[in-house]
Amino acid sequence: MIRKDPPETSGAVIKRARTASPTNEQQLIISAGNNEKEQGLIRTVTRTSGLDAPIVSLAGAHGAEILSCRFDPSGQNIAAVSADRTVSLWRTYPPNTNYGQLTGLHKTAITDVQWSLLSTSLYTIGADGNLCISDVTTGERVKRIKAHRGVINSLDRIATGGTELLVTGGDDGHVRIWDVGSDGQGEDAKEPIKEWNIGFPVTAVAWSADGSQVYLGGLDNCIHIYDLRTGERLHVLKGHVDTPTSITLSPGQGNYILTPSFSSVTLIHDVRPFSPHAHRIYRQLHGAPAGFENVLSRGAWSKYDGGKKVAVGGADRAVTVWDVESGRILYKLPGHKGTVTCVEFHPREPIVLTGSKDGTMLLGEIDPNL
Repeated sequence: MIRKDPPETSGAVIKRARTASPTNEQQLIISAGNNEKEQGLIRTVTRTSGLDAPIVSLAGAHGAEILSCRFDPSGQNIAAVSADRTVSLWRTYPPNTNYGQLTGLHKTAITDVQWSLLSTSLYTIGADGNLCISDVTTGERVKRIKAHRGVINSLDRIATGGTELLVTGGDDGHVRIWDVGSDGQGEDAKEPIKEWNIGFPVTAVAWSADGSQVYLGGLDNCIHIYDLRTGERLHVLKGHVDTPTSITLSPGQGNYILTPSFSSVTLIHDVRPFSPHAHRIYRQLHGAPAGFENVLSRGAWSKYDGGKKVAVGGADRAVTVWDVESGRILYKLPGHKGTVTCVEFHPREPIVLTGSKDGTMLLGEIDPNL
């Protein structure tokens, strides 16, 4: 039934004001009641992403803590790994379905995950010392490599020269490079193409933007930079007073690296060939407590704005988001019931993905103008 306006009582012609074009806003009812004092408090929130709501919970897939979660390169899918030895696959956008659960890949906790940049492969590492390659279209494991003796803590990948290279670092003190080919299947990846014996447990690894260098951190509280071609160590970046927990390269030219640590201090180092900053420390960030659980917290750079923000989870069950230029805290994002172990920014929208020891993930949108 079409509802019409009631007729005017006078013969005057009334010109109605043109309404503004629809905006991407939602009205949130904060409270409601029967009397005037308890009337609903309505707040209009401007939406900044394609999510169904400003905060979306992804729960029910894992029975233990989530150790890593990542968007795929398109931002349409999410992979999460857990201490329960499973991998969950999710849709980023509505209806946010958990469309896949990969089991039997590892015998112990899965510690990190990466989506392939060239294929439909998914790379995982675990406390069992294995590097596994799975095909997300079939859900089958296509290769398992005994990559380290003991726990593998960190994994990164890069596409270069028509192939994809992986770097892994573990408690055995080794950092190894693996060539898994252009199809990501790793048919010839029986042995590493390069290896360094660091001499102490390695907690974090990352590639440089051009794939010519490897960054690694470990129990000596430093960040070491190695040349892939010569195998030589080029630099040692100092500044941490406790173990760095992850290394994340800034988007674009990769001029900076983000490194949280067990000391609750997060550093941004300048890794350009010629740095004007003392000890190459560009920013020292505070506000994300590491706690006493020795969680290898994984930080992140924002990608949708070229790396103007960084984020790290903490033992306060929140995610701290900083402005890189000023070092100012922009957000403290709550919602989890346990320590936040990993953070990831969406590649195209102002969306933050977080995983926690409570076994859940949260998707939250932020204001891109802050």
